[in-house]
Order: sequence, then structure tokens, then C-alpha cells
Amino acid sequence: MSPDILITVAVTTVIQSIFGVGVLLFGTPLLLILGYDFIQALCILLPISLTINVLQIAQHYEHIDTDFYRKILVFTIPFVVLFLFIVSSASINIGIIIGIFLLLVAIKNYSPQVEQAVESLVEYETLYLIVMGIIHGLTNLGGSLLTAIVHSKNYEKHKTRVTIAIAYATFALFQLLTLWFSAAASAIHYSEIGIYWGFALMMYIFSEETFYVGINNEKYTKIFAVFLFVSGILLIGKSV
Repeated sequence: MSPDILITVAVTTVIQSIFGVGVLLFGTPLLLILGYDFIQALCILLPISLTINVLQIAQHYEHIDTDFYRKILVFTIPFVVLFLFIVSSASINIGIIIGIFLLLVAIKNYSPQVEQAVESLVEYETLYLIVMGIIHGLTNLGGSLLTAIVHSKNYEKHKTRVTIAIAYATFALFQLLTLWFSAAASAIHYSEIGIYWGFALMMYIFSEETFYVGINNEKYTKIFAVFLFVSGILLIGKSV
């Protein structure tokens, strides 16, 4: 059991308990920066992310946008599986890919050109969902694109979180199945992962009632952008 993983799990679990994403989006670059490889990060984070999302779905399932979710199943999931299989079966340095992507997401709110490009992409929903699947399969960071497109639909709070949660949970489920049926299955250490999973569950129970109701979304967006930018710089520097 590693203290650095426990800290990562604690912080990202709190974030995901509020917004429906976070364990994969934040945890993946953090664990890569700390020296863990991509498959190790997946094996640790995916069960945690999936469990949190399932709890969120059970709480507000009646608010799910089922039409959007069906599109996720058709246009996103096949590409998540395909590109995760490619990454898990070949030696690919994805640190630079993740770093560049984090920088683009981080500056989106501060660059009219980048923001306009993202908004234009959202208008072509099918293409957007395919690209999201490719990025998530390669980098585990499709949650940022998922959040962007769901927020663009101007849902109320519960519908936003639970729609993100069910899509994110489906990402995690198919990623776990892909790892299980690939050569990467040997990287799974169940006893150690179980400890991190139990710790994350306790953190979720604590943060659900403590933070979810009173969070300031505008402040979160700014912190989110700074965090992504710094993580992107660190990952690029570590990979070159």
C-alpha cells in the first residue's frame, strides 16, 4: 500500500463525488507523474471510478438523459475498447499525448480560439463522441470532453452529474473488460487494489454530503484549468 496512491485516491474521489468525473481524469496524470505506468494506473483507478459512478446512478437514475447515453454506447464505447487494446498491447509513450491534451483543455476557458474550436466540435455530436472514445482509450482523459458536452446541454445539477456518471461508468466497465481479456490482466493485484477501493468508498461517503450541495462550480472550473495546465507541463517534461 503506497501513501502517494492513497493521497491521489482521496483527492480524486472527492472531485468525482461532486462532478461525476475525476478519478480517471485527475488520477491518471498524477499516477503517471509519480512514476506508475498507464496499465498500473488503470488497474488501480478503474474499479474506484466505476463504484463511485454506480452509487451516483442509483441515487439519481431517473434524471439520466437516455437518448444521449444510447449515443455514447454506439459511437464512443467501441473506440474506447479499440484504442485501449492498442495501448495495452503495444509499447506506446502516451505521456506527451496526455500532456498536450491537458494543456488544450486547460486553456480552453482563456483562449477564444480554442474555446470556439471546442464549441464547433460539439455541434458535430457524432464526430465528437468518436473522438472522445479515441482519447479516452488512449489516455483515460475522455472525461474532460464528456463533461464539456454534457455541460453544453444546460441540464440542471442532478441530470448533469448522473448523465456524466452513467457514461463514465460505462467507460470504466468496458475498459476493465478490455484489460481482463488482454495481456494486461496479469498486472492486476487484487488485494492491493481492494485496499484502495475500500478507502475510496469511505472518502466518497464522507464527501457526498459534505461538499456536493455547497460547491461553487465557477471556482471549481478555474482550479480545474490550473491543475490540468500544471499536470500537462509536468507530463510533457517527464516524457521528453
